[in-house]
Amino acid sequence: MLTFLLVAQIIVAVALGLAALLQVRGGGLGGIFGQSDTVFRTKRGIEKTLFQMTIVLVVLLVLISIWVLLVI
Repeated sequence: MLTFLLVAQIIVAVALGLAALLQVRGGGLGGIFGQSDTVFRTKRGIEKTLFQMTIVLVVLLVLISIWVLLVI
């Protein structure tokens, strides 16, 4: 059971890292040169799905980590 939890924790951690890296940041290099970043937009389509999946993966990783601590 412990092996299964540890493997699941590794898989979720890798998926979380990939989901975080795939998210687009709108700032760019404009902030370095004084450009204001005042454009607000809503997340749509795949961007919204990726954002929600990131939140789910964080919750899953925390729950699995707590479960591993309880099993050990």
